[in-house]
Amino acid sequence: MDNPNFFGIRHLSPAGAYYLRCFLDEKQPELVLVEAPSDFNDILKDITREETKPPVAVLAYTKEVPVKTILYPFAEYSPEYQAILWCYETGTELRFIDLPSETFLAIPEHGTISTEGEESRNNVYSRLDKISGEDGQETFWERTMEQAKDFEAYQEGTQSFGANLRSLTEGKENDWAETVLREAYMRQQIKDAIDDGINPGNIVVVTGSYHIEGLKNWQDGGGDFSKMPKTEAVHTLMPYSYYRLSTRAGYGAGNKAPAYYSLLWEGFNRNEPEYSAYSYMVKLAAYLRKTGNPVSAASVIEAVRLAEALAMLRNGSRPALRDLRDAAVTCIGEGSFPAISMGVADTEIGTVIGTLPDGVSRTSIQEDFYRQLKDLKLEKYRTIVLQDLILDLRENRRVKSEKSAFMDLHRSFFLHQLRILGVSFAKLEITNQDNATWQEKWSIHWTPEAEIELVESALKGDTIAGAASFEMKERVENAAGMGQIALVIEDACYCGMEKAACYATAALQKMAVDTVSVEELAETAHRLSVIIQYGNIRKADPEPLKPMLCQLFYRSCLILESACTCDDTASNMVIEAITKLDNAELAHDFLDKEEWIKVLGNISRHDNLNTRLSGFAAAILLERGNMDTEQLRTEVSRRLSAGTPASLGAGWFEGLAMKNKYALIARLSLWESLNVYLMALEDEEFKKALVFLRRAFAGFSAAEKDQIAENLGEILGLNGQETSEAVNTVLDKDSQQIIDSLDDFDFDI
Repeated sequence: MDNPNFFGIRHLSPAGAYYLRCFLDEKQPELVLVEAPSDFNDILKDITREETKPPVAVLAYTKEVPVKTILYPFAEYSPEYQAILWCYETGTELRFIDLPSETFLAIPEHGTISTEGEESRNNVYSRLDKISGEDGQETFWERTMEQAKDFEAYQEGTQSFGANLRSLTEGKENDWAETVLREAYMRQQIKDAIDDGINPGNIVVVTGSYHIEGLKNWQDGGGDFSKMPKTEAVHTLMPYSYYRLSTRAGYGAGNKAPAYYSLLWEGFNRNEPEYSAYSYMVKLAAYLRKTGNPVSAASVIEAVRLAEALAMLRNGSRPALRDLRDAAVTCIGEGSFPAISMGVADTEIGTVIGTLPDGVSRTSIQEDFYRQLKDLKLEKYRTIVLQDLILDLRENRRVKSEKSAFMDLHRSFFLHQLRILGVSFAKLEITNQDNATWQEKWSIHWTPEAEIELVESALKGDTIAGAASFEMKERVENAAGMGQIALVIEDACYCGMEKAACYATAALQKMAVDTVSVEELAETAHRLSVIIQYGNIRKADPEPLKPMLCQLFYRSCLILESACTCDDTASNMVIEAITKLDNAELAHDFLDKEEWIKVLGNISRHDNLNTRLSGFAAAILLERGNMDTEQLRTEVSRRLSAGTPASLGAGWFEGLAMKNKYALIARLSLWESLNVYLMALEDEEFKKALVFLRRAFAGFSAAEKDQIAENLGEILGLNGQETSEAVNTVLDKDSQQIIDSLDDFDFDI
């Protein structure tokens, strides 16, 4: 019995795609069998539509969490894609014959296929690189197959390549178990087709050149595959990009330069073998000129000539990519690759993204994504080139329709919902402005990963908003603390999702009853305060949050004093909590100011609390005008007295100096008291005090230190300028060592 017509390919090969069409034109087969998952037949009608522009990819994914995915990408110059188009154009039957995607997705879960052969596989390709005689197998493949002078030369090259590659793996079938199973399955598919009554001579099998030897004994079939592991899988056709097709992006079956290979494909179709060389240099020069780097026509011509000469020296029939790049560096980059690196990336890899007709093979959440891109006029950002988007959330009063007036606000809602879902289409940039301003800056670019992340989100909802709501509800249910729930409320506000905010607020209210950490209460109060202050810019109703903020604030007041019984390490967190609560009270007149001042007064006066926190509370009261000069003098005299241990007195002063420094500097009586206190200390106590004072004054600027020096000069009867110079002079090495050693001072002495 005759054998089918086997045509060996590489998955991204312009020569393979071109000569395959020639082969199909010659053979006019009744059936074409293509190496691709056998359950992908449902995408054929969409991939052949006129509006579908490669690169595209078939994404297969599981319907259960965690979502597993596999991708099968096609470029215009993919032999498989051209086989599909040829069959569509001629009305010829086409079948995919590789393992179904539902088996590929199930293999890791069931552990049927060993992955121990990965090292052997890498060793094979490493050996292939060494024996190719080029800078790697990529150049070897290009010179041998992509530059084949005719069909016979191409076919001879692919058969030789596949056979030699197979010889390197001989005897290691156990390391290549997945390949063994795939070939057995494909043999069975070939046998089934012939058993259906199709003459083998009327069948063309399009497969990787490596597999041809493994498929020739198709008469034996492959066995019973009914017990293969399977998991329910869904398929969707998605746009892809040249960058993701490249090996640079980690695609194992890719090539180094998808855009350059597109030039090779165009050259085949033009019947102009030299087309790729000239086009490469012209496109590189055009990019460099566009980015402000002048390149002369003479440099382009000389670069092509040099590339041709290099190809001859390397026994090539015409320039390969290696020759073109070397020539470009010499003639256009003047010997420097960095000078042309961006142009090389654009020319070799490119920024092309495929397109699909509306509604093609998408989940409902993908449909919603693309609909909103169009509705919000964000379609131009669907590119792999990173772009910035500045949003002004305020109403635009210069337009007539409400939709246009709040366009940027709705864009913000949409991008924040994607952020919540972990879809990497857009990233919110940190700016110098507060997080409640009317402006946002986003960095946006499309990647196939973003499409996959969208598909994975389909299990959470049918729309972007629905999935984001589900995600936030899960976060609330799994929250370990109030801060996590408060963050959900904040996110719901950013997303314009009022219902999610209400749900999270109810959960927050329940949790607040049992929370005993003032730091967590303060952080939560701070987030709610910001939303209430600035939520109106996002059309968020602040009223439901006000009772919650009052509850948190009052509870914080009840436990704050006890939280101040702590060591200096913990005092940093308490200081941050006090600051947030103070800011919240200042921002909202519905919070209990009288209770807050009372709590701060107790903390500032009590001796059994951390003195640093007592000083900080006094600083707030002083800043608010709730402590006058006489009260401050009394407190200073009490805290900075000879009977008070140095660590306590200086620690109190450190807390006092953390706020409103100019108000302290202006009070000469404070510095008089500090001077008297220090002068009265014994040497050992002075060392202890010096450690705290050094830390306190570290936060003062040079100008503030000048003013302090003037005060000290006046108190000590010294020249203010000389005192300032002494205070601000950099210490010599010995003095600095003495000061540094005080940090390790034993306070228990």
